[in-house]
Amino acid sequence: MSDAEKTRLRLDKWLWHARFCKTRTLAQTLAASGHVKLNGASVSKPAQTVKPGDDLELVLGPYRKTVRVVALGERRGPAPEAQALYEEIRPPERLGGFRGEHVGEVRERGEGRPTKKDRRDTDRLKGFNDV
Repeated sequence: MSDAEKTRLRLDKWLWHARFCKTRTLAQTLAASGHVKLNGASVSKPAQTVKPGDDLELVLGPYRKTVRVVALGERRGPAPEAQALYEEIRPPERLGGFRGEHVGEVRERGEGRPTKKDRRDTDRLKGFNDV
């Protein structure tokens, strides 16, 4: 390996080493999907290289994470080793109106599923009549 190769690593491989993705294929898909920004610019290729000091903005599910690459890593190791590869610049930010998030009524944690009465009230609001 040359010196230039030791100071840079493919984005998809780094995402996998840092345990942001379970598989290398998922890391490639994430990088190609446009949900990753490297130093403020959108990434469209998994082969984009990263180096220590680069800032990454990732959209993972309903969250946006902003991290700084600290190290490249040699392998996909245990979680403490993976967490040493990056530092969080900002805490994860929850995105509104994303997959799995309902636009209508927001339930407080612990309220669980709607009751039958809740469903009847919803049906009544929507204009469905009990026949």
